[in-house]
Amino acid sequence: MKIQQYYLACLSHASYMITDEKTKTAAVVDPQRDIDQYLADAKAGGYSIKHVFLTHFHADFIAGHIELRDRAGATIYLGNRAQAEFQCVHMKNGDMVEFGDVRLTIMETPGHTPEGISILVYDLAKTAKEPLAVLTGDTLFIGDVGRPDLLASIGVTADELADMLYESIANKLVTLPDATLVYPAHGAGSMCGKSLSKETVSTIGEQKKFNYALQPMSREAFKAIVTADQPEAPEYFVHDAILNRKERASLEESMQKTFKTLSLDEVLGLQKSGAQILDVRDGLDFEGGHLMGALNIALNGKYATWAGSMLSHEKPIIVIAEEGGEQEAVMRLGRIGFDNVGGYLEGGMNALSKRDDLVQRTERITAPALAEWRDGSRTDAGVAPTVVDVRSAAEHAGGHIKGSLNIPLPHLDERIGEIPKDRPIVVHCEGGYRSAIAASVLQNLDRTDVHDMVGGYKAWLAAKLPGESGPEPTST
Repeated sequence: MKIQQYYLACLSHASYMITDEKTKTAAVVDPQRDIDQYLADAKAGGYSIKHVFLTHFHADFIAGHIELRDRAGATIYLGNRAQAEFQCVHMKNGDMVEFGDVRLTIMETPGHTPEGISILVYDLAKTAKEPLAVLTGDTLFIGDVGRPDLLASIGVTADELADMLYESIANKLVTLPDATLVYPAHGAGSMCGKSLSKETVSTIGEQKKFNYALQPMSREAFKAIVTADQPEAPEYFVHDAILNRKERASLEESMQKTFKTLSLDEVLGLQKSGAQILDVRDGLDFEGGHLMGALNIALNGKYATWAGSMLSHEKPIIVIAEEGGEQEAVMRLGRIGFDNVGGYLEGGMNALSKRDDLVQRTERITAPALAEWRDGSRTDAGVAPTVVDVRSAAEHAGGHIKGSLNIPLPHLDERIGEIPKDRPIVVHCEGGYRSAIAASVLQNLDRTDVHDMVGGYKAWLAAKLPGESGPEPTST
């Protein structure tokens, strides 16, 4: 038997395919919505994907269980407490699925969600007594545990979930043999926890030593520590958690409707009627010239997470991309359940080559130039700007430019009134990705004198300019 991990960096998401050589059978756990890689690998190895498990209803992406059911004929398995619209097999503690040398045994581990399960993987060719591995979903991460406070768990309070999580960790997962491999559903960068490791596999023994949440402590101490200082969850999490419960169109069906070319005139007409214009080019290219009113979220970063945070899943989305990048942009929106794409601009920005009246630009400024502007040594620049730091409050507290105004990016729209209208604006984040998004938001809110600080706070520190409060931040 073999366990293969698939890691999707842009969503910090790990999925798994478990294969058996005797029966040429495969099971996939927590698949992403675009399933071609599982099908390709199964075909290459001569396996038939007969089983697909969801450890819980994920909130940060749309899982590919419907796609594997429709294209591979796989049976869907969920935890016993899961309520879904589609046909599935509900699994409770101790229930098993066996094929050849593979035994998959269910351990109910609620806490991140009420229906959460972990899957014990046995290699029967070696031993049927102790599991080789445990696939922990979002209950246990490397270095962390799943947060119990997400609103995705409708009808259950965070306190109730924290109680469940304590039982799942202290009385179930920690009791497994120390050598048991731990394979979680997410890694560093996921909003499903607060301090996930960059490592993607560990053991129960290592986690008992190094994971803060697995140290001996009382129930109340555990609940306090796992609920403290959790990052703000993107708004789309509730949408995805609900959609994962539903019978829905497959990604292939959705792409057939949403992946279509639009002329410039069609795009302008849709924009006028309320469509969202999403430019997915790198920030540097976007700021050099873009369609007026477009929002920049570049494909080269945490694209899906920020698209889910900044866009509506109810209004049409029109994509502008480098030629050849349109399909990737639309597909990755589909990964998070944003099937409301209306198409993409044919030819990208080349379609505006003769329409300078529609093109907007964003000024960029270096950290040293900003410092000179603020201290008055740059006399040609006029009144000093308002510096807006769009990082999280925790990042800002760890170190920031003195006098900067901290408005985390997801709240920029609602808090625009805090930014003076009679002064230029310089916006920055940690490295430049979020500030490009922020600059486009500010321009769409009719703030015309907007500058994006190149390289973000990292560049400010690299230039040895004075920061305030705390050490150099490490978040990006």
